[in-house]
Amino acid sequence: MAYHVPVLLKESIDGLNIDPSGTYVDVTFGGGGHAWEIFQQLTTGHLIVMDQDADARRNAAKFEADLQERSFTFIESNFRFLKKYLKFHGVEEIDGLLADLGVSSHQFDSAGRGFSTRFDGPLDMRMNQRSGLSAKSWINEAEEKDLIHAFSAYGEIKNARTLAQRIVNARAAGPLDTTDQLKQIALEIAPKNRELKYLAQLYQAIRIVINEEMEALQNLLEQAAEVLRPTGRLVTIAYHSLEDRLVKNFMASGNFRGRQEKDLFGNVIRPMDAVNRKVIIPGLDEINANNRARSAKMRIGQKRDGK
Repeated sequence: MAYHVPVLLKESIDGLNIDPSGTYVDVTFGGGGHAWEIFQQLTTGHLIVMDQDADARRNAAKFEADLQERSFTFIESNFRFLKKYLKFHGVEEIDGLLADLGVSSHQFDSAGRGFSTRFDGPLDMRMNQRSGLSAKSWINEAEEKDLIHAFSAYGEIKNARTLAQRIVNARAAGPLDTTDQLKQIALEIAPKNRELKYLAQLYQAIRIVINEEMEALQNLLEQAAEVLRPTGRLVTIAYHSLEDRLVKNFMASGNFRGRQEKDLFGNVIRPMDAVNRKVIIPGLDEINANNRARSAKMRIGQKRDGK
């Protein structure tokens, strides 16, 4: 729990509709809060967890020490490779999948990761620090047009062009190495009384780009629809509208554009149905106890029978 306080915990477990002998996957293991509750519901079932952050591996110990008749598998990988690793472990179908998207409390609270606007630290922001492009490399090397696109599309920053120009001008005098350097540039042009929101939008945009978060989520949703058994459940928790929109469109139409396609009988062609008509959000008590839950939106999908 110290690593990361699980959001919408009861709602997510209820949403999975757990079979004690079933096979479940938590693709965002983190501190193991959601996973532990799933694990406690199993008797002879199998829990598979995934996390690309090497720091999460330490949280698997208590699962491995309390197996009884259950099975537990930890996979250190990005969830976009879900099918590949399930096949490697001999798993063809699963009964449920949970994805708690976004950054964990542990990552936010580690100054050396560069995720938080509260600390000065290296411009990193990689979920997997062993590979991939760091925020420092991207900020210092990306073309101005790519900066503008990212800030506008993924951060919804209105003065994205001005911000990109300021960054390009600043890096011409020397590389930007730290989050504090980036913050000082952004704060010069941030809307008055909205500075913290502006920084959060900027950090979000950079994080989404370097971790390829939107592409990874699309990969996950498509693969989840393939590996779930008929009537199996998919539970997602999103923290910004871009992620939530992808999930909503996929559950409603089977694609990410949100355009429904129908068969000859007028039935919408999609792999799963939304279990709840309305998005599920935390109550005031949970938000007061855990401020990071305030933007959470949960959606539950069920694989169509016979698909």
